[in-house]
Amino acid sequence: MTHTLLSNAFLLAITLQSFGAIASQEPLPSWHNTQSKQTIMAFVKEVTNPNSTNFVKKSERIATFDNDGTLWAEQPIYTQLLFAIERIVALAPSHPEWQNKEPFASLLKGDIPGALTQSKTAVNDIVMAANTGMDNETYHALVSQWIKTAKHPVTQRPFTNMVYQPMLELIRLLQQNGFKTYIVSGGGIAFIRAWSESVYGIPSEQIIGSTVKRTYALHNNKMVIVRHPEMDFYNNNSHKVIAINTHIGRRPIAAFGNSDGDMHMLEYVSKGKGARLSMLIHHTDKKREWAYDRQSEIGKLDKGLDKAAENKWTIVDMRKDWKVIYPEPIKPN
Repeated sequence: MTHTLLSNAFLLAITLQSFGAIASQEPLPSWHNTQSKQTIMAFVKEVTNPNSTNFVKKSERIATFDNDGTLWAEQPIYTQLLFAIERIVALAPSHPEWQNKEPFASLLKGDIPGALTQSKTAVNDIVMAANTGMDNETYHALVSQWIKTAKHPVTQRPFTNMVYQPMLELIRLLQQNGFKTYIVSGGGIAFIRAWSESVYGIPSEQIIGSTVKRTYALHNNKMVIVRHPEMDFYNNNSHKVIAINTHIGRRPIAAFGNSDGDMHMLEYVSKGKGARLSMLIHHTDKKREWAYDRQSEIGKLDKGLDKAAENKWTIVDMRKDWKVIYPEPIKPN
């Protein structure tokens, strides 16, 4: 056997060995083998098996995911709100009127809780002021740059490392089995689109979220999509169902959420024909993450827990069902 043939044989052996290791890897390795994992695996097998009575063709394999609290951490403050707060501080020199205008005055004094509770519209006022008044491309660039370096205020991990490893594995499992995966979030659609593909592997056209008013107009001597400080569509509660119908045009066969704001989406999915999977992520791990549900101001899960019991939705217990919460941090060279 020549040197070239020996080399080719060696490379083939290594390739086959690597392929075998990948093929034999346990699905959802960050999940304990509890009822939640077994339910997921049984569902995927059932809808992808051509011999199953519940077989679903690829074009109809649609799965929807909430974002905050379902795919990444939402405590103690929503990521997009923190981005907005930092933008307000950065923009303050150009807005001297904010020094005496709430909620901005409290915010600029460092009193975030005070600023957020100034009025019923305080959060919206902050988000609108920080996320509008520019064209779409400029906004996309701002978010893209921010997300590269921004860190969680408690863990000091990059926000891109505050995603849930078990949910990343679930997204991949579904994608590998012919599912089209969508994010259906109350967060801003443009905010999530700036980083969703690099973090989740979900492209921007499969993001459904809240929107602000926009116009196509002349701005800084060029025609662009301009963002205005007015809410156009708030994608939460029953609005999620309407948005799914508008953007996707099919009823999903799987849906994943974590709060009362996701109830209608899960209900919409579970009421369809054939095999269905509606799943709630229950935050029960106060040591590795946060434990909250019925009394929480963020990610409140109250009526959703009752609905889950009534409709036999799967409830994922983060403490019991997940081996790990976050991916291993990337160590610097």
